[in-house]
Amino acid sequence: MIELAGIVILGIVAQWVAWRMKLPAILPLILIGLLVGPLSTLYTEDGSKLIEPVYNGEKGLFPGELLYHFVSLAISIILFEGGLTLKRSEVRNVGPMITKLITLGSAVTFFGAGIAAHFIFDLSWQISFLFSSLIIVTGPTVITPILRNIPLKKDVSAILKWEGILIDPIGALVAVLVFEFISVGEGQEYTTTALIEFGKILLFGFTFGFTFAHGLAFAIKKNLIPHYLLNVVSLSVVLLVYIESDIFAHESGLLAVVVMGLVMGNLNLPNLKELLYFKESLSVLLISILFILLAAHIDLEDLQLIYSWKTAVLFAIIVFLIRPIGVFLSAQGSDLKFNEKVFISWVGPRGIVAAGIASLFGSKLIARGEPGAEFITPLVFTIVLGTVLLNATTARPFSKLIGVFLTKSEGILIVGASKASRLIGRYLQRNNRHVVLIDSNQSNIDKAQKAGLEAISANIYADNLTDNIELNDVGYLIAMTANPEINQYAIEKFQEEFGENGSFRIVGTEEINNPENADNNKLFSTTDDFVRFVEAVRMSPAIREIALKDSKHYTDLIEKSNDNLGIVPLFLKSPDGELHIIPSFFRESGKITEGYKLVYMGNSLSDAAEKEAEKVLTLPAGAS
Repeated sequence: MIELAGIVILGIVAQWVAWRMKLPAILPLILIGLLVGPLSTLYTEDGSKLIEPVYNGEKGLFPGELLYHFVSLAISIILFEGGLTLKRSEVRNVGPMITKLITLGSAVTFFGAGIAAHFIFDLSWQISFLFSSLIIVTGPTVITPILRNIPLKKDVSAILKWEGILIDPIGALVAVLVFEFISVGEGQEYTTTALIEFGKILLFGFTFGFTFAHGLAFAIKKNLIPHYLLNVVSLSVVLLVYIESDIFAHESGLLAVVVMGLVMGNLNLPNLKELLYFKESLSVLLISILFILLAAHIDLEDLQLIYSWKTAVLFAIIVFLIRPIGVFLSAQGSDLKFNEKVFISWVGPRGIVAAGIASLFGSKLIARGEPGAEFITPLVFTIVLGTVLLNATTARPFSKLIGVFLTKSEGILIVGASKASRLIGRYLQRNNRHVVLIDSNQSNIDKAQKAGLEAISANIYADNLTDNIELNDVGYLIAMTANPEINQYAIEKFQEEFGENGSFRIVGTEEINNPENADNNKLFSTTDDFVRFVEAVRMSPAIREIALKDSKHYTDLIEKSNDNLGIVPLFLKSPDGELHIIPSFFRESGKITEGYKLVYMGNSLSDAAEKEAEKVLTLPAGAS
């Protein structure tokens, strides 16, 4: 009882430490597991582990085969959750570089690391390629904490993020297939019988995963499952698929749950987001328990087995040779600069899926007497720990050293994706600014994305918004929701992370009558509240530019706009194309000269003769 409670407590403590120190959770989890497991034999009085998952005989936390069964079920849930996150549309839209990275780059890692392991450790080809398949994956849970505080160009952070998301289920699938091929080939020397067994695994894995995914989706869409049972029913179906598939074709269960997750993630399910939240929470708990158990299960002899120069050479080849080769081959024909390719090559930490499946497969192959299987778990854990430690400690200084670190964050985060926000975001994007809109209203997000804008469905009261690496280069914060309290909260909560160069909000309706109380974060003016934006967009959903002659011309136009409910001034555009928030421009002693332009929303300010000089921007069809 004490050991079980201790594992849960230590796991959650490790998760908290990782959050507090902004590190991947896998690092403290495995370190704690090693400290209470194999390393504890060095300081306990009787030389025993503080936590021993499996004792000899039928005693211990998980006597006999129970640990393997628990790990199998836990990994099946984690892989199912990973499959849910993979969308076909994302694979199509991530671009050639990411597509090549998860295909060509994975192939380079698979063959390169397999050949290296075979010749360095004299492992069989089967074990060598199982090892290489396990270290293909990186994973968002290790990439995100490392990159969240490194301001990078959007393309660089996006490549690393999407590689981690997309390669997780792909790498897991490759590892499962390699393991299953090894399993069916035992004692048969890969004869026709072995290939038939391998075909059965593929058949039942894909069939069960595909069929049950559509069956569960049908039940969800037809409301055959009450809302309060949705999550637990989904969990039970995942376990059922794993077990049933494994009964019909041994070792096909993991393949089935990966396929089930992939299929369900690409169906239009009304409760998919809620299901993902539940699976993410469950995965956090399982991961916390799992990796302390797996690390504690390693024996000191296993660590001594790889305590040699061979391990250092293999690590160096994987990190400093194979990863760069894969990245540079994948980046051929891309717009990435040389230093950006070098940084992507440097950041490749292996993640939770690699460590978890390695322990599961390694234990199973050891039990079957597969030669060299004892190397799988310690070698993969070494690669995981080594790459996470290396990247967590060096990614930021290395980014500065090679010149990919952004010294000034020019991206713009707009809180609220209303029609006015979408118009402003589209205009800013047209002026070469990285713009991200966030909103909890999915309809607004969908319309923003149809307008070609980067938009995230998010709640500003959630803690995980700052984890989004797409916001790494954001230095301006603009709050434009209909609720003044939310706008003020957004400024107070996020100005440190996202408002490095300025945080602004639209004025509240009740503040319009007291402009003397306006603080320095008011956006555009002290007289244009959300209602005025709505009215301007309703009258004329467009953003216009008009050339200014001097300060008096500007003042006359502003007075004219004040008398017209359908006009809202937005920015001043300098002759060199730089955009200025109007209040900030004048606080900084800005002086208007010929060449400046007034950017505004709504009805036209110019007379018939000047209209031709205006530049009008509108939203595309379906995005308004």
